[in-house]
Amino acid sequence: MGIAPIDLQAIFTQVDKVGRSQAAQNEGHTMAKAIQGNEIQKKTEELLNQVNETQNTGEGPEKVNDHSHRNDHGRKNNKRKEDEEETAEKDNRYVLRDPSLGNKIDISL
Repeated sequence: MGIAPIDLQAIFTQVDKVGRSQAAQNEGHTMAKAIQGNEIQKKTEELLNQVNETQNTGEGPEKVNDHSHRNDHGRKNNKRKEDEEETAEKDNRYVLRDPSLGNKIDISL
């Protein structure tokens, strides 16, 4: 079925309205993207300007022990160290050692 000339007259009168609505939709998408970009930029600037809180790194070789504030945790650590020393002494009883080992330095090439 073909298009009658009367239908073309009705379509041509509405073409400018369709074009305007499509242009408004495209403009709305670009405006939304621009607003979103501005919000992201503001958030990143705020993050760069604020001071971040340090995170707990846990116990390790870089940890500084403050002995002035001892609590139950410190007492438990001391108890653990004493237990380790006792087991090390028990292990050392069964190890044979050479009395001259470590007393002389050989510098010959």
